[in-house]
Amino acid sequence: MTQSFDTPLPPPKERRRLREKGTLTQAQLAAQLGVSRETVRAWETGRSTPSGRKRESYGQLLASLAAEPSAEVTAPQKQEPPPKLTISLSKAEKPNPHTATPTATATATATHTPPPPPTTAPLTPAQAFDALYAFCAPALVRQAYLLTGRRELARESVEQAFQVAWQRWPEVAVDPDPASWVRAAAYEYALSPWHRFRPRYRHPEPPPADASDRALLDVLLTLPPSYRRTLLLYDGVGLGLPETAAETEASTRAAASRLLHARSAVAARLPDLAEPDVLHRRLAETASTERLRAAKPPTVRIGSERRARFWTRAAIAITVAIIGATALTLHSAPTRYEPPVPPGETVPGLPPRAAPGTLSTAELTLRAKLRAESANGPERLLPEPR
Repeated sequence: MTQSFDTPLPPPKERRRLREKGTLTQAQLAAQLGVSRETVRAWETGRSTPSGRKRESYGQLLASLAAEPSAEVTAPQKQEPPPKLTISLSKAEKPNPHTATPTATATATATHTPPPPPTTAPLTPAQAFDALYAFCAPALVRQAYLLTGRRELARESVEQAFQVAWQRWPEVAVDPDPASWVRAAAYEYALSPWHRFRPRYRHPEPPPADASDRALLDVLLTLPPSYRRTLLLYDGVGLGLPETAAETEASTRAAASRLLHARSAVAARLPDLAEPDVLHRRLAETASTERLRAAKPPTVRIGSERRARFWTRAAIAITVAIIGATALTLHSAPTRYEPPVPPGETVPGLPPRAAPGTLSTAELTLRAKLRAESANGPERLLPEPR
């Protein structure tokens, strides 16, 4: 009997609502399904859809969460004591214990009204940025180190990515996956080919102390940047193949081809890492052995603001210089057409150009004498002292 895996799934927003209804985090749901937390996040944001056995397991889990009654319905209502009736009576009236006045009824209704639920203040942009930085920066520094093999460049790449994210925070804050946005920016900066022309990056850094870590890092650095990035995202970070292809801006088939070639290159030089699980563990261990620390979030935010002010002032200065040069050109330029002076015409105020004229009698005699005498041999003319 064949087993069908085309299990219907609810929309992405409904998947997240059902998970929150069951009081499950993305990490807990990923552990039950045997996938990474990034994969669960991609399923809930609609960036990818599970298939095969993962789809069936995910659909059954969502169905069980949907069948469970809500905690608000099953929870027994708390019995509250009857409200105390405070009735104000004048001296002329007698209290009647068998009748209740409208004032007492209104007072009881007002006292029984439940208080409004407490509201939590939303995070400020700086607090949200600091939370994202504290969550992503340590792991991103280790990933950038595996991409480049340079500790300082890894820290610089992460700081540069978060500085750009802070400058474009309104766009990053509404992104379905801001961590992927920052990771893509850090990877692009780390793999930029222009770093080879910087003087500080012309010489290699000290390799890792462990021999196995050095061997793995050497193999990674021999791979092309696109293969290295694909291998790190799939086997290191744990993204799915569609998410890896989307982040590397390639098709799924191209991402799969890069992954297979990268795995075969690593297995050819390090046969112990032929299994994907072993490779994943070794990548994590190699990145964790290096003590790579990222800067504090306020430092990154202040650096981003300083960089933005510098480029703003530079743009203003260049604009002012262009405006000044244009104004000077307009002021000194002629206001009418002046034709060029033709050659041979006398210019007022300048002496006329000297031109060869007729020879005098003395010059003609000297020319005849020079032509008559021999110019070569011992009989050539020699200057005579006077």
